[in-house]
Amino acid sequence: MKKIFLLIVLTAGIKTFSQTPSEKFEFVNFSRVNITDNFWKPKIDKVATVTMKACIYQTEIKTPRIRNFEKVANNKGEKFEGIYYDDSDVYKALEAMAYALKTHPDPSLEAKADEWIDKVAAAQLPDGYLDTYFTLRDINQRWTNIEAHEDYNAGHLIEAAVAYYNVTGKRKLLDVAIRLANHIDSTFRLGNKKWFSGHEEIELALVKLYRVTNDDRYLKLADWYLQQRGKGGIYTYGKTWFTPAYWQDLKPVKDQTEITGHAVRAMYLYTGAADVAALTGDNGYMTAMQKVWEDVVYRNMYITGGIGSAGDNEGFTKDYDLPNEDAYCETCASVGMVLWNQRMCQLTGDSKYIDVLERCLYNGALDGLSLSGDHFFYDNVLASNGQHQRREWFGTACCPANIARLVTSVGNYIYGKSNDGIWVNLFVGSNTNIKISNTDVAVKMETNYPWDGKVKINIDPGVKKNFSVHIRIPDWQQGGIVPGDLYKNANASESVLFFSVNGKVISFKEENGYALIDRKWQKGDVISFEYNMPVTKIAAKPEVRSDIDRIALQRGPLVYCVEGADNKDGVWNLTLPPNTNFTATDYRVLDEPVIALQTELPSAKANENGDGIKIEKRKITAVPYYCWANRGANDMEVWLPTKIKEVKINYSSKYEDGGNY
Repeated sequence: MKKIFLLIVLTAGIKTFSQTPSEKFEFVNFSRVNITDNFWKPKIDKVATVTMKACIYQTEIKTPRIRNFEKVANNKGEKFEGIYYDDSDVYKALEAMAYALKTHPDPSLEAKADEWIDKVAAAQLPDGYLDTYFTLRDINQRWTNIEAHEDYNAGHLIEAAVAYYNVTGKRKLLDVAIRLANHIDSTFRLGNKKWFSGHEEIELALVKLYRVTNDDRYLKLADWYLQQRGKGGIYTYGKTWFTPAYWQDLKPVKDQTEITGHAVRAMYLYTGAADVAALTGDNGYMTAMQKVWEDVVYRNMYITGGIGSAGDNEGFTKDYDLPNEDAYCETCASVGMVLWNQRMCQLTGDSKYIDVLERCLYNGALDGLSLSGDHFFYDNVLASNGQHQRREWFGTACCPANIARLVTSVGNYIYGKSNDGIWVNLFVGSNTNIKISNTDVAVKMETNYPWDGKVKINIDPGVKKNFSVHIRIPDWQQGGIVPGDLYKNANASESVLFFSVNGKVISFKEENGYALIDRKWQKGDVISFEYNMPVTKIAAKPEVRSDIDRIALQRGPLVYCVEGADNKDGVWNLTLPPNTNFTATDYRVLDEPVIALQTELPSAKANENGDGIKIEKRKITAVPYYCWANRGANDMEVWLPTKIKEVKINYSSKYEDGGNY
């Protein structure tokens, strides 16, 4: 009886929101997708167990984040401990816990989440305000500094509340979020107070709150936040690099055409703008988003999908400034790219956005989480002399919980539905049930992706029915790399793609990067196809000075790197001749089964006299980028030089440029 009751509660808690007139389709919520494959399922389980334990330990025991909520409730005049945005880490962890409960039910984890929620609720003031930093320090200073992250914290609270309600049906945190959102709305939009969010996040969160409550004051407040940018004159924070560009505040959102400033803030802003555009039909936002997106992808994105090259502003500098060893590429920024590109695809039905989403997900974002699940990268470099290592936690700890909530909710990005069809966006072994015009359609996908491109999709409608199935054709399958010309396939070759239904090759129409199969479907129908996965050599546009005369490797959606753990004689002394052929082979990085790439490459080393170099060929192994730095401190490179002048030789444990000799 207990199991039956739990199922009823979970189902009752899930709210759905129909496709809007501005959207080409809506994504199927992760809570309705059961992931079964050998790539994502183990990672989801590991996050639900190992990563969640690490987040709870660091948030509750090792750091004062939970204690601050307890201090507010105790009302004894105790001092705040930590950083002013620490509340947000509690909320991100709660959101990840919610997703973990769906994918990996655990009564003890749910009890811990309920315990935290009780403490959060006890810290809320009677007027709805909730922020431990100002409540413990000086409540009279609340809402006086746009850089104080009050609405950023609030946004993550709202996201956690919606997620927890959708998974468990419990309203306590949702009611806290509603009271806080009402307080913010009364203070600013209705109170006509000049303001904008220094760290964007609340915009997209308010849209989620609108979707779950159907109260349009939250949609209006999200739109109000967007409209406050570009007005200037309300900066009160002292650091010189906090400029209008840093806050995406040079122009009103609808007039923006270029990416600027802090990468994570920008991603959250533009995700919120796309959300509002979908619900209001405001083409001004959509036009701006497309222009800014092109500026990011065409001129400012790493081959891994990472963005934000500079550490001093955690963001963007100038076009084509994409250094490798000094790359910043914050994990949270890659998470933001996943969110933004999902929304852009939903609005346009164009697969190019999922191409970018997939690149970010499998490379720039997943690299932020160790294979063990309990160590993390904050920034994600593309080259290292061994000075970069994963860490257990960070003083600013946004990334661990952020990557945890992304991995546990990866089901959000697989399937979509429109009034007339089903959309398959990512290739992940999974199953779901999608309703098309009042007909339930069971969908089951089987694949060993990303290691091979064979995919089988079972389409089982309750009754025979006409509808379309849209299957994304990845850019790399057709010889592309990313939209635009920032990167090109240096060994592109044409491949023929076939789709079959029930073993018979069928014709299909390609539309916006999707194979569209339109027919009367019946129970037992099976779609089969295979995407070729050759090893692709990638060259960057000459404007990317860091990658001149260098080649990167990719197979399927995965970017590869060479790492010292697999190449004991070094990686910085290798050159990659353009005509090199690679062999894809089964391999393991610790306990992670992968496909590695192997070949022989010229290797430069010091000669016997130590006054010059000699070239020898040796076997090298390249592994998926997301796997690196799991075996201790290691040298690593993504972009391999094609000329000897670019290599670095180890003379007495000191690297020197090969071009000196």
